[in-house]
Amino acid sequence: MTDHQWRILIDVINGEVFDPLPMGFIIDSPWLPNWYGISVLDYFSNDDLWFNANTKAIETFPEVMFLPGFWSEFGMCSEPSAFGSRSSFPENEFPHAHKCIYSIEEVKEIKKPNAETDGFGPFILNRLKINKSRIEDTGHKIRFSVSRGPLNIASYLMGTTEFLTAIMTNPSESHTLIRIITDYLLEWHNLQKDTFPDIDGILILDDIIGFISSEQFKEFGLPYFSELFNRKGTIKFLHNDANCMESINYLPKMGVNLFNMGYETDMNQLGHITNKKVTLLGNIPPRDILANGTTEEIQQSVQELVKGLRDRSCTLLSCGGGMPPGVTTENLKVFINAVLNI
Repeated sequence: MTDHQWRILIDVINGEVFDPLPMGFIIDSPWLPNWYGISVLDYFSNDDLWFNANTKAIETFPEVMFLPGFWSEFGMCSEPSAFGSRSSFPENEFPHAHKCIYSIEEVKEIKKPNAETDGFGPFILNRLKINKSRIEDTGHKIRFSVSRGPLNIASYLMGTTEFLTAIMTNPSESHTLIRIITDYLLEWHNLQKDTFPDIDGILILDDIIGFISSEQFKEFGLPYFSELFNRKGTIKFLHNDANCMESINYLPKMGVNLFNMGYETDMNQLGHITNKKVTLLGNIPPRDILANGTTEEIQQSVQELVKGLRDRSCTLLSCGGGMPPGVTTENLKVFINAVLNI
């Protein structure tokens, strides 16, 4: 993000209303490689292609804040790899992290990884080190430390069904696993910030919080997410495009001040529940409208969203979730022009 974009983001979070409303999108490997015209594997394995794809995006859509911006990652394998998860990388499909904990009793054998040396973390960090000067030459800076959340990572290590079952049948062992993952994430985010002093934001992505009840989140999510978010930094950004209604009340207490939700959630309702203490990033349908919709459908969806907002403060326009595969340059420009012309 540029200095100008960063200031706008902070102003929006502080309640300033812009006309037109600012736009932001989470972009990463599900969208960027194929949009740029390369395979997913090429994107992950070549620094120049990774840099050029991100650069083309910021140059093609200067009106948009891309979050977190120049995201160095290896998909869902990024953090589970540090715990020993086997990672599969098909040439032009999303990578997959395989489970490596086959019974909850194995948790007692899990050791906290070394954030500096284990898994894909060193490669993620080194890609940013190698490209830091080139990124800054574009006018952008590395603003966010990034990771998946502890529940999301646990679901990859154990399997989603197995983990969600374990928090009901083996709460003590589940807490042990989440504690180890959180301790690793605290070190991982600190390492990112120590390496890049311009980092003043944290982005955590965790959809598993949308699959548990309010009481389960209060026990197995809130304490750990609060540790991650209640640290020094200006922007505390959470992505959860599963059901957020069981956890939305807790976002301010967690320290979150920027939230990207699923498209089926009403932004007016979320704004009311959070008492406008959390800036909302959304919220047109990502696949059915932004990726696959006609010009008229995209325009209509944007207009209905904006005109339906009862309060335009603490709002960034986007889709519900990250940028999905298949969004064309033309469709994204339709979205942008629709916003600019309301």
